[in-house]
Amino acid sequence: MKTRSQIFIALTLVVVSAAVVAVSSITGGAENQEADPMEGHDHSAMSAGADEAQPVTLSADEGRRIGVTYATVTLGTLPSTVRTVGIVTQDETRLTTVSPKVEGWVERLFVDFTGASVREGQPLLEVYSPALVTAQEELLLARKLLREATEAGGDQAAENAQQLLDASRRRLAYWDIPEEDIRALEERGTITKTLVLRAPASGIVMEKNAVEGARIMPGAALYQLADLTRVWVEAEVFEKDLSAVREGQHGMVSLEAYPGEMFHGSVTYVYPTVSASSRTGRVRLELQNPDLKLKPGMYAQVELQGVAIEETLLVPRSAVLQTGERSMVFHRMSNGQLHPMEVVTGLSSGDQIQILSGLREGHVVVASATFLIDAESNLGAAMATMAGMDHSMMDMGGAEDSGAMDMGDMVPDTAGTEVDQSQMDHSGHVMPPDTGGVGTEDRRPTGSR
Repeated sequence: MKTRSQIFIALTLVVVSAAVVAVSSITGGAENQEADPMEGHDHSAMSAGADEAQPVTLSADEGRRIGVTYATVTLGTLPSTVRTVGIVTQDETRLTTVSPKVEGWVERLFVDFTGASVREGQPLLEVYSPALVTAQEELLLARKLLREATEAGGDQAAENAQQLLDASRRRLAYWDIPEEDIRALEERGTITKTLVLRAPASGIVMEKNAVEGARIMPGAALYQLADLTRVWVEAEVFEKDLSAVREGQHGMVSLEAYPGEMFHGSVTYVYPTVSASSRTGRVRLELQNPDLKLKPGMYAQVELQGVAIEETLLVPRSAVLQTGERSMVFHRMSNGQLHPMEVVTGLSSGDQIQILSGLREGHVVVASATFLIDAESNLGAAMATMAGMDHSMMDMGGAEDSGAMDMGDMVPDTAGTEVDQSQMDHSGHVMPPDTGGVGTEDRRPTGSR
């Protein structure tokens, strides 16, 4: 029984000790959170080196090994040339739609497939229309009345008949019946079941919706004709190049279908909007196409020639490292160091780019492997930042461990000592009967003696 009591006391003390340790840890953590965790560090070096690139020193062998070349800032002329791509399209001002103005039926087609070439005045189809038959009858009747009134000598009757004849002629003309057909009708003196609709302009049939025997309604688009002797090229120009494009500018167009051949045209319109997705604006070029070599839908390479920029600073485009927020070059100093310099760039053409500020004529800059030099410069900046940090607080050996507790001091050694049984709660234990003054150490079963 003595052993069980000692174990119970020891367990109680361990639980109490664990609770004390937990409370101490929570209190110490709160105090540490209130203190600045970076206290003791020098932040001046970190802020100074974070955004400031460092000069780079390379030997001649190291430069050759990574492919570093140099270029001199020159004062020259920058040709204003914009190269882009485009699509050949129809000239919208030369599109014609053939649509009837009367109701009827298609009796016969003279042009019966898409892509056919037609001339102005060429017959397209024959149409039967009750309205056209009635108009022919009115025309012949008005002509007969005029002849009779003239023979009778009635001036007023002849004048009325003439007005009726003129009205009948106008009605047929308004329905797109050619004048020669009306004249032939009067000379013939008999009506015809059908009348011919002719092409109002020359061109290529781009759409055909007429079929023999089909009923047609006023306004229906039976044919669409396109005059392709002049076409457009719709070019996409990047937003940064739009300032170099203007109406009247000369343009050269090349196509994969005709290698080595160049087509010339001019800019006739610069669209007033920019695509939000591609960040490009549309430019329209107009080209003559007498041989019909340029076909709508062809892919075209476009080169726009503008006014050259005179007397400006130029460097190779590969010398400028653009990060999105700024543009940088590496200037080779007299001591051989490559010093990063921020510049302001302008227009670019070919492999040259304009420098507006940051450099002077005669400066030598890195022309290739600029990205590798920049990586080395940023590494130097990072090393400078690390060297400037104060690590005095990194040594934690002298700090006092306020949460550490000596468990040996908290748990007393009960071996060999008598425990005061009166201070313990024995409600959960079953005690043996009193043996009449026998000591605690002698309370053992009789049979064990």
